[in-house]
Amino acid sequence: MGSQSFFWSSNLKFLRKRRKLSQDMLAENLGMTRAKLNAHENGHSKSPAIEDLLLCADYFRMSVDTLLRVDLSKLSELKIRDLEAGNDVFLSGSKVRILATTVSSSNEDNIELVPIKAKAGYLGGFGDPEYLSTLPVFNLPNLSKDKKYRMFQTEGDSMLPIADGAYVIGSYLSEWRLAKETPCVVVTASEGISFKMLSFQAEERSFLLRSLNPIYTPYQVSAEEIREIWKFEYYMSDEFPQEPLTLQQVGIEISEINRKLGLMQTGNL
Repeated sequence: MGSQSFFWSSNLKFLRKRRKLSQDMLAENLGMTRAKLNAHENGHSKSPAIEDLLLCADYFRMSVDTLLRVDLSKLSELKIRDLEAGNDVFLSGSKVRILATTVSSSNEDNIELVPIKAKAGYLGGFGDPEYLSTLPVFNLPNLSKDKKYRMFQTEGDSMLPIADGAYVIGSYLSEWRLAKETPCVVVTASEGISFKMLSFQAEERSFLLRSLNPIYTPYQVSAEEIREIWKFEYYMSDEFPQEPLTLQQVGIEISEINRKLGLMQTGNL
């Protein structure tokens, strides 16, 4: 867990006081000693054991990710009640999600740029304002003030004709139950950042990820694996999009391949 546990200590103390419990009472409810609980609340426990994290997550009906990454003291009473009712995005993929962001000198949301070289760090730092402050930022005119935007650099050929190295601007999705297949930048716990066509599979509580390039096989990811979804809005590239081949052009290409194969077999190539 590293040298810090984000908001773990302050959240634990906040939730205990919110329920009007003493340390003795909460410790008893959790089945741990008061000394251990006190160490957690005061930040003396640098790396809380996973069993303690899970105990508190179950008791307060919030995910471990929420307890670690979200400053609960900054939320409204309505949002906290919503979390306690089971609408925690890290558990259910619902619309309740606290997004870390950066702002300009005029207090407007920046568009943070996540280049290829920052992909590995983003998975661990997307919820940390200090990490986000290290990313390049910019602003574009005429974008909706009602949306939060972020730019991600693509990698590979899975979404051709959008080329490798292109820059995709996405708007943050807080509601994940997509009504139709949608191009999105998806951040998952196991794979990090990917750009795919995304569709919600309600019965399986999962998402189907499909590449535009047909050589790649679609695959499913559970809702619990997903950390962020950014809906495609625009892209920038220094490569001109490739024109799709017509059926006539495909036929010509096949004929040329067959011709060369015939010459190879006769030894004339």
